[in-house]
Amino acid sequence: PLQALLLALLLLFHLLGRSYRSMPVSRPSLMAGMGVKGLGLTAGASAVAVLMQLQGRGYLFMPRLPESYGVWMGVIQGPQYYKAKYAVDQVCYVDDLASVLSAAAAPCIHVLAGKNTDSGIEIPPLSFPGSDSLNIETDTLFRELNEARVHKTAGEIALMRYVNNVGSRAHVAMMQAACPGAMEYQMESLFRHYTYTHGGCRNQGYTCIAASGPNGAVLHYGHGGAPNDRQMSDGDLLLFDMGCEYYRYGSDITCSWPVNGRFTKDQALIYTAVLDAHSSVIAAMKPGVSWPDMHTLAYRRILSGLKMGGLLQGDVDGMIAADIGGLFMPHGLGHLIGIDTHDVGGYGVGFPPRIQRPGYKSLRTARVLEEGMIITVEPGCYFNPVLLLPALENPQHSKYLVKDAIMRFMKMGGVRIEDNVVVTADGSLSLTDVPRTVQEIEAVMAGKAWPFAGIQGVSVAETQNSIAGVPDAPGVAVV
Repeated sequence: PLQALLLALLLLFHLLGRSYRSMPVSRPSLMAGMGVKGLGLTAGASAVAVLMQLQGRGYLFMPRLPESYGVWMGVIQGPQYYKAKYAVDQVCYVDDLASVLSAAAAPCIHVLAGKNTDSGIEIPPLSFPGSDSLNIETDTLFRELNEARVHKTAGEIALMRYVNNVGSRAHVAMMQAACPGAMEYQMESLFRHYTYTHGGCRNQGYTCIAASGPNGAVLHYGHGGAPNDRQMSDGDLLLFDMGCEYYRYGSDITCSWPVNGRFTKDQALIYTAVLDAHSSVIAAMKPGVSWPDMHTLAYRRILSGLKMGGLLQGDVDGMIAADIGGLFMPHGLGHLIGIDTHDVGGYGVGFPPRIQRPGYKSLRTARVLEEGMIITVEPGCYFNPVLLLPALENPQHSKYLVKDAIMRFMKMGGVRIEDNVVVTADGSLSLTDVPRTVQEIEAVMAGKAWPFAGIQGVSVAETQNSIAGVPDAPGVAVV
């Protein structure tokens, strides 16, 4: 049925003019795309949002709901309400869609269809009554919308700065509240409470990871089978990976620190090696840089730090060639982020293919960096027995591994440090604002205030944020 097919979809139409975000069009055409997260504009959880640009005017189509809807969901708003909320020129009902398409008489209708290379989800071509008589093209729009999401506008960057500011403050709040004896889920609860109470962020972009001790070696700890339910013990190293959403744009921040506020010598050794990788990558990022090269740089810094600390031996180049880096950091260095935590556009026609090597194969993109991308930088070092114990028995790996030293760290868990970084015209800028050095973390955990840079009173108008809507709607605010 049409209603079921279009449920939670977003359609973008373009006729005889410019497309969304100046999407290049070679001939007069009609654009139709679907997926609520495609543009981040919705008309409600059970409503259809259809956005059309016709000769410079914006049209929004909404469902014609039955009166019974109001009993369960509240007042049924009319077209004028959504016209103001989404700042469009005209609002119609979805059941007018077929007649509007027929009247448009465009020579081509571009429909969103394709495979999300991150999730593997296949989006089938749109079909609706009357679509058989239209000239539908399914190759262009998917690619164009992906690229529109890859390259952020100034307003989107302002939103991303905001959710990073809120998330950063929540991470610092956890640093100052954590103590031996508390439960992991209490820290998750604090993060959720802080970001909603102080930032208006009702949702998180992903399941919170509040890992303590050996749980820090489990990359996606916190799932239903391991729901952040361990009691934190004195001496534990914590790995907290949590982010919040605002107007569907999300942050993805990871901090690692000792629950008692003081790093041991061994904890500081691993932490410093990962921080070196983290800082080195951000310093090297700029347009034209290959992301797999940044992954290699992170490996080089981490392996060098482990060698200096006595956990590894031999030539670092040899370690990289033998994929030793993948034993300690089996995930990719980072991912594109925006409307999705793992956002679209990482792979596709015309871009570098996935590299089939340990660690590298988990990269969510192999692209060359471009201005306007926002990508996470999240190097890590983990002591996971599933990877390290077999490696200690493998001659190709064991010649680089100092067994006695590594076994001393096996219950530590791991360290991950993650910022959300925007690629600028000549470098990069981290949007994340948390203590990062050992000295900064220990000072904040001892009670010192962290001097958040944050954003200062950015108005909706200044962000040009069409997602926030009209000026009276909440936009990017001061925390």
